[in-house]
Amino acid sequence: IRKAGKLPCKTEVAKYSLEYGEAEMEMHTDAIAAGERIVLVDDLLATGGTSGAAAALIRKAGGQLLEAQFLIELEFLHGRKQLQSTPVISFLKY
Repeated sequence: IRKAGKLPCKTEVAKYSLEYGEAEMEMHTDAIAAGERIVLVDDLLATGGTSGAAAALIRKAGGQLLEAQFLIELEFLHGRKQLQSTPVISFLKY
């Protein structure tokens, strides 16, 4: 899963909001098989825009999102809300 325009093959797209506009995440259409169990791992959970878009792409492909893991979470931005019922693990919280 990458920001728009970085992947070479056919992709699915998920849009998300930023403080200053909109952006898109992309995933290859064949990256996840239906029923595949996925753990989403990223460095930072802030507003949850990119993570929420990634979760939407995983679910759209039929993947089962087990949990989301982050090195750092900026709790005051409430990014967990974007991940709905997905369990979230973060190692450093600010």
